Amino acid sequence: MTALGRASGVCAGGWGDSGRAMRGPPPPLPVLFVVLVAAPGTRAAGYETCPTVQPDMLNVHLLPHTHDDVGWIKTVDQYYYGVRNVLHHGAVKNILDSVISALRAEPSRRFVYVEMAFFSRWWHQQTNATQQAVRELVRQGRLEFANGGWVMNDEAATHYGAIVDQMTLGLRFLQDTFGDDGRPRVAWHIDPFGHSREQASLFAQMGFDGIFLGRVDYQDKEMRKKKREMEMVWRASTSLQPPTADLFTGVLPNVYHPPKDLCWDLLCHDNHVVDDPADPGYNDKELAHYFLDVATYQRQSYRTNHTVMTMGDDFHYENANMWFSNLDKLIRLVNAEQANGSRVHVLYSTPACYLWELNKANLTWSLKEDDFFPYADGPHQFWTGYFSSRPALKRYERVSYNFLQVCKQLEALAGPAANVGPYGSGDSAPLEEAMAVLQHHDAITGTSRQLVADDFARRLAAGWGRCEVLLSNALARLSGSQEAFSICPELNISVCPLSQTSARFQVAIYNPLARKVDRMVRLPVLLLPQPEGQKPSPELLFSASVPALGFSIYSVARVSLQNPKAHSPERIPQKSRTGVLVIQNEYIRATFSTKTGFLMQIEDMEQKLVLPVSQSFFWYSAGTWDLKNIDVFGVSGAYIFRPSQPEPSPVSSWAKIHLLKTPLVQEVHQNFSAWCSQVVRLYRGQRHLELEWTVGPIPLHDSFGKEVISRFDTPLDTKGYFYTDSNGREILKRRRNYRPTWNLNQTEPVAGNYYPVNTRIYITDRKKQLTVLTDRCQGGSSLQDGSLELMVHRRLLLDDKQGLGEPLLEEGSGSWVRGRHLVLLDMVGKAAMGHRLLAQKEVLAPQVVLAPDTGTPYHPGATQRTQFSGLRRELPPSVHLLTLARWGPETLLLRLEHQFASREGSGHNLSSPVTLNLLDLFSTFTITRLQETTLAANQPRASASRLKWTPNSGPIRNLPVHRPDPAAITLQPMEIRTFVAMVEWKSMPGPSGTPPSKPELFPLLFATGASAATH
Repeated sequence: MTALGRASGVCAGGWGDSGRAMRGPPPPLPVLFVVLVAAPGTRAAGYETCPTVQPDMLNVHLLPHTHDDVGWIKTVDQYYYGVRNVLHHGAVKNILDSVISALRAEPSRRFVYVEMAFFSRWWHQQTNATQQAVRELVRQGRLEFANGGWVMNDEAATHYGAIVDQMTLGLRFLQDTFGDDGRPRVAWHIDPFGHSREQASLFAQMGFDGIFLGRVDYQDKEMRKKKREMEMVWRASTSLQPPTADLFTGVLPNVYHPPKDLCWDLLCHDNHVVDDPADPGYNDKELAHYFLDVATYQRQSYRTNHTVMTMGDDFHYENANMWFSNLDKLIRLVNAEQANGSRVHVLYSTPACYLWELNKANLTWSLKEDDFFPYADGPHQFWTGYFSSRPALKRYERVSYNFLQVCKQLEALAGPAANVGPYGSGDSAPLEEAMAVLQHHDAITGTSRQLVADDFARRLAAGWGRCEVLLSNALARLSGSQEAFSICPELNISVCPLSQTSARFQVAIYNPLARKVDRMVRLPVLLLPQPEGQKPSPELLFSASVPALGFSIYSVARVSLQNPKAHSPERIPQKSRTGVLVIQNEYIRATFSTKTGFLMQIEDMEQKLVLPVSQSFFWYSAGTWDLKNIDVFGVSGAYIFRPSQPEPSPVSSWAKIHLLKTPLVQEVHQNFSAWCSQVVRLYRGQRHLELEWTVGPIPLHDSFGKEVISRFDTPLDTKGYFYTDSNGREILKRRRNYRPTWNLNQTEPVAGNYYPVNTRIYITDRKKQLTVLTDRCQGGSSLQDGSLELMVHRRLLLDDKQGLGEPLLEEGSGSWVRGRHLVLLDMVGKAAMGHRLLAQKEVLAPQVVLAPDTGTPYHPGATQRTQFSGLRRELPPSVHLLTLARWGPETLLLRLEHQFASREGSGHNLSSPVTLNLLDLFSTFTITRLQETTLAANQPRASASRLKWTPNSGPIRNLPVHRPDPAAITLQPMEIRTFVAMVEWKSMPGPSGTPPSKPELFPLLFATGASAATH
């Protein structure tokens, strides 16, 4: 999105598998390795093809590049083929065709490409001759891949697991296609609207030598230019030992655009270089001197005798020769000025080659330890609205991440039988690619046009279809029974055709976590005709116990009400003699005012904690254009959050409520308005309070755009501090109206204090901690001590003039949104255990699959199972199985992570290192060989090397890398270890584990109909 609107060998596959084809066993590993770090001044691997520079001159590195959004104003397909250019000009196929031709025409030219979603598509359409020519360009370093992910992902709304997946997909394509010649050395995040610390940590663990950023806050950038700190070392983890998560970071001088008056694309209007003195437009001397002035001025903000200019922009180089012919002339003219005393040398370069020169300078660099949120490019333009834009799409992406992990796990556990089975051909790849596209910085952000957002959702839906076939094949294989399995994607609105039309059916519940889970299952069910005047129950509720990485299967049957296992709920009126209503279970008590209908207090009875908490909904009125200062004052739009007043208006000053109680759940139903309601519930055995909110369609009849928040007010003395997660992993401390690295001039007291909340936000007085977990990314803040707020929905009448050209009206299915907030009250020392384990349980919630209970054996003599676990023993609470996926015909990709930070957890026990034995851990396969890799699985960890940088905090000791012993894999706090495992699948054993216990089942809401179940 534009700022104006907004070396050797071509052995494909390298050391690993090519696609899903096995390339042979990995080489044996020696006992001990040392991380290879290239010392400054030596020629590091991957930099051999860099151009020669002039050590006694200012070297200006020209970086020809194109920024190709994978969906924004147009869909992915429209951008690739260049259709509907009346909406937005962009034709990626033509760009790549033209660039390759231009590179082959002149050997000094270089080019940078980033988005593998487009490049891989183009690659597979080329002839063998063209592919070979491109391989040669890559080998010569003249076509360089930066970043290398499927997309250039957003850094605010994305979950770390989805980031790792999409980067792995793109980098594997490059490794399989070009070998190590194609491996990117540099991360290139030039357009995301703010930068997270966790993203930097992940890039460092993937083996990148550095990252270049385009967008940083305008105040931050001005300070850095003055202090010459545009380049720094970013320490991206407080838990991982340096330099594991250290990443050299450079801020580009002009976002990612060319310098003013030096843009020579079809989409530009600058004067071309005219070097013919006879031509009336002759301007070569003028342009050469102007360029020298620009380079000299730019140098003042940087520390070395090297500076960089990004020569490209959105969808540039469709006519690559136009750009390159002007750059050829510019280089010749500027370098000719050296004969007249100029000390400037200009050259075609790449991000990696520029980084290499910075590394050779052997300087000590400033250290950054926070993040780059929130981002503002002007006093009233804080890009914090997109944290919450299109909440329905954000939730669909999060649910799809869950389902993709379920599919990949079952594909690994069931082996080849998951891909080809009785239900047809199943595959996780289409959903994996669709999910990768959704991580794009104009997709998950909600900052695309409506037609494009619809296309993103269509891609996810298509990917689900192939995964559902895979899931059916795998469940049949692992359960020993062929059933007509089906998924009910609309359970959140109590719609499930099979359960609502069948008197008897089966419920299979798969748990993607590596530890047992107890889960309440709610299903809409078929009821017998009811006596006149009695309402039917739309849902059935039962408690399910599901083993680690496995499933439990329950049978549900309609029975008569006389069955003692069927219970009707108790409806309790709103009126109360005490003026309060209470719901409670063994652990939590929540109190509500009968006068206002609002939550008043939360009590943790086990810890003897009591906290007054008032929760309700408010809305900010969206800002309007100031016609006198239209270029100064922004308005709320898809990107920008700018309320017209700092104080929000209440949706209502009271809520109509009623209370519902059954032996398994107690609920308070709150109705705030015709478009805002909420159910506050406590399940039996649950240690948190669940708030299920429903908002929309947001009314616009009063001509005000609205941004709706849920706010929690408490008396906690928080002293201006609050805490948010970074992409669902590490926690960052926030302070109201403050930035750690510069003196903030706060011009927007609301929007300027908003941060992305991917999974949780909390406040504490150092004794008690109130944590709110989210089910998707939302913008959040603490604008007053003791207060938390989360933006749940927004609907706007104006465009914020950042290039989208369309207001965020959220018409259609996205206008009505349902979600959940999970509220935890804890002592500070125990809080991390609660919120970390609960967050993983929600991100990877069990998958419910239904079948009509009319199945047949998987094959004659097959043993039918009602319970299965893919693990022979559970993993400890501090360890999370991040990835289990097929990698090749005989290999799996395995990622294990320590999910606690250092000095975190009760008594710090959960923050201790953990050692695992992977031998005989899995029940369906045996690991025969294990090779450790970098995080994205595109380099053996033993041979991976990174450039060494020295921060001003002092020199860093190199860390040893030990050969992985499957019997003793140790994880340090916040460490992720990645392995490619060669495996042998086993024949299916007999029944696994103890059959699930018979559940208690209860019809919910005012039913007297016959519903129950037996196992």
